[in-house]
Amino acid sequence: MAKKMRTSRASLNRLLDENDTSLTLTTLAAAAAALGRRIKLELTPV
Repeated sequence: MAKKMRTSRASLNRLLDENDTSLTLTTLAAAAAALGRRIKLELTPV
């Protein structure tokens, strides 16, 4: 997956670390693209 994202294994480990709060939408989109997916963000009323 790191190769598909054109990033390092260390960067991928940070992405997968549930305690790391530095995740950006750009990184998430790259991960989704590497998996053949896209991000869908939906805001719903409370």
